[in-house]
Amino acid sequence: MLRIEEGYGMNEMNRTMIDAIIKKADALCPDSLAMIGVYGSVIIGDEYEKSDLDLLILINDEKGQVLADGFILDDIDIGYDIYCTSWDMLENDAQCDHAHLSKLFNSIIVYCKDKSALKRLDEIRRKAAELLASDKRYEKADQVYSNAKKMLAEVYLAQSLSKSRSCAGAAIEFIENAVMLYNGQYFRKGTKRALDELKQIRLPFDLETRILAVIQAETVEKIRAELTEVFILTDEYLQVPKKKELPSAENLRGTYEEMYSNWKNKMAEAADRDDVYSSFMNLLSLQYMFHEITECIAVDGFEIMDKFNPKNLEENVEVFNQALNKYLAEYEKAGICPRHFESMTEFAEDYNKKIFEEI
Repeated sequence: MLRIEEGYGMNEMNRTMIDAIIKKADALCPDSLAMIGVYGSVIIGDEYEKSDLDLLILINDEKGQVLADGFILDDIDIGYDIYCTSWDMLENDAQCDHAHLSKLFNSIIVYCKDKSALKRLDEIRRKAAELLASDKRYEKADQVYSNAKKMLAEVYLAQSLSKSRSCAGAAIEFIENAVMLYNGQYFRKGTKRALDELKQIRLPFDLETRILAVIQAETVEKIRAELTEVFILTDEYLQVPKKKELPSAENLRGTYEEMYSNWKNKMAEAADRDDVYSSFMNLLSLQYMFHEITECIAVDGFEIMDKFNPKNLEENVEVFNQALNKYLAEYEKAGICPRHFESMTEFAEDYNKKIFEEI
């Protein structure tokens, strides 16, 4: 059994609390308590007279949950939460779906029953550190940022000041986490130092001021406006870096024919029927396909939805055809010629000819 008690905030009161946890584990679940670690303000020297003790109480099984408790010390008016963490929960933290990873990375182990547990903890920490140092961190940041966008939608749907503030607060938390993960960092010092830690990243914009503007907004309308400004700043910054392939016959072949087949005649039909909905959705589908291609392949961008005209559907047909012709130029640059046939019979003969070429 390993015990490290000197330093690390181990005053008499803290030692009494930790000893009580170990004693209860020995009596009720001797095989359940893997280790106890200390993290948070006590470790980093940021505590004040009302600071509680943040503990990593790592348990091997559900029996260890008997150690969980919560209480208030009346003489000093401090509340304590004895919270138990399972190995699975620690493994989930190591997936870096959020940036509050101080418990995982920075806990100073003050009690460990078996040194094999330390080895397992080190391995979990290693995996998490590797993830934060890899390009996968961009995916994690993007996932968290997607949650922030959902909260932005909730802010715009909210009618009460309370709900608007709550959803805006959630959006801010997600954005903060996304920024940290994007930079391969995590929060070491807790919520009260979050803005200080974000400032250390040296972002190309003043995120702290913008966040405080949201927090200090006094109306639903002002919250919406200020939170939108935060998203305008962070949206481009948090884009996932992607290495685009050069256009080639391998990665573009068939895409022009697909666009032509799926929507060209439908655009004209929508105009003939004066069907504004179909005209819009067909043009939108082409836009989506352009976005999908240009995300991965280095061809010119194609933005067409700004040209949609709900009052003149013939104009939309022309917008579609011009975009398709522009894409055809990219297609041909890659050395691809669209496949044309005079008749279905000619196509069938050519199509079946390939059977004999491949045998």
